[in-house]
Amino acid sequence: MSYIARARSQKRPSTASGGVRSLAFAVVVPVSLTLTSICYFGESDIYNNLDRPFWIPPLWALHLTCLSSAFVMGLSAWLVWAESGFHRKPMAMVMYLAHLGFSLAWETNFFKMGPTQMGLAMSLGQMVTILSCSCMFSRINPIAGDLVKLCLVWTGFLMSVNLYYVI
Repeated sequence: MSYIARARSQKRPSTASGGVRSLAFAVVVPVSLTLTSICYFGESDIYNNLDRPFWIPPLWALHLTCLSSAFVMGLSAWLVWAESGFHRKPMAMVMYLAHLGFSLAWETNFFKMGPTQMGLAMSLGQMVTILSCSCMFSRINPIAGDLVKLCLVWTGFLMSVNLYYVI
């Protein structure tokens, strides 16, 4: 094998694997944290025993969509990170981590204690941080900002579910 062929074979995988590793890390961490929260606090007799109208989904659908939301937020955060967005705007990382914290706290509170005013406050905090993420991310990478808007819609729905039971 010639020197040029060896250099090409060594160069490409390291560049590609670095991007794949960082993408995997950015997606696996929030998804695994959400999955852990669901495993420990997700079996909710409180939620299953609530009188649900037709527009409130079953428990498995809530869990699946929370996992999907964590995946999409991780992907959008990676898109921002890939363009050095967190270095240019460090507050975007703070808002992303705050959103992740509010998301995990809401799931724990809502599924373990039921729909409470505390859960409503956490979902409001989640809405504020995700709206902030959407604004900051869209300035850095418009695709990432659009992905966050999907999560914003889902968070608004979860807030309305919590609000329905609190009022």
